[in-house]
Amino acid sequence: MSAVMQDGFGRQIDYLRMSVTDRCDFRCVYCMAENMTFLPRQQVLTLEELQRLATLFVGLGVRKIRLTGGEPLIRPGIVGLCRNIAALPGLRELVMTSNGSQLGRLARPLAEAGVKRMNISLDSLDGEKFRAITRNGDLDQVLNGIEAARGAGFERIKLNCVVMKGRNFDEVLGLVQYAIEQHIDISFIEEMPLGDVGRSRGETFCSSDEVRALIASRHRLLDSTENSGGPARYVRLERHPDTRIGFISPNSHNFCGSCNRVRMTVEGRLLLCLGQDDALDLRGLLRRYPLDDQPVINAVRQALLGKPLRHDFNPEGEVQILRFMSMSGG
Repeated sequence: MSAVMQDGFGRQIDYLRMSVTDRCDFRCVYCMAENMTFLPRQQVLTLEELQRLATLFVGLGVRKIRLTGGEPLIRPGIVGLCRNIAALPGLRELVMTSNGSQLGRLARPLAEAGVKRMNISLDSLDGEKFRAITRNGDLDQVLNGIEAARGAGFERIKLNCVVMKGRNFDEVLGLVQYAIEQHIDISFIEEMPLGDVGRSRGETFCSSDEVRALIASRHRLLDSTENSGGPARYVRLERHPDTRIGFISPNSHNFCGSCNRVRMTVEGRLLLCLGQDDALDLRGLLRRYPLDDQPVINAVRQALLGKPLRHDFNPEGEVQILRFMSMSGG
């Protein structure tokens, strides 16, 4: 197998975001509809298929795998899957994105299994507002999960906040202060126009420039060239060097030119671009060739040549991609 994967534009692909479930115990307003229909079990990749694909992609040159959902921690067998993937020769790091609800009981087992870094979604520090955004989430449960993660031994913890006007823009400074007090990082994310969530995204869209300006009104920001291997662009706080502030700006400052990643849904669709529908049916290939990896490898290499140059998000317009964010691998 080649140690390097490239797309048709010469971009090196070394990062795989792998969904382990489309299900979640929250129903966040920017991620899914209130009443969701989830995939039947036979359409979901088995743990063995997820492990096989992780092994193949690491052999092809992937050095970072992020496990996502839905909420990955509600998938039975997740700790064992993490342990097996983390042990793959050539993988630099296994990381995870979670809503935090299950970290109280699973943070330490995950760290011991080899998960290096943990991203935790936190869109509000107000209990009622948190429940309104998540539709059924318990803020105290998540805060307890963050505390458990801090004590579990992860190399780094980062909060993720999707900023929406009229929902939580007024909490940006409070969330920054919370991250400072916890000595952890935080990224602010522009809402992505994926799936019909029952409203226009333009009603709540908030650009990273607006968020940065608000933070700069309170803190002196120092530009940083640090890179965590994903799309976030970081700044440091002059008076609080332990905390990095990240901005993920798919709408206002797209990061397509340096894209190094692909996503895999839990039904085995390899998404070549978050904002396009191009995909490869890996589940079909796995089940057609249960004992032969080469056809899968060949198909992946060929598909990457068609990876789009960029996405075309327009938060002011109609929904361009019908699949929900929860179906896209986080």
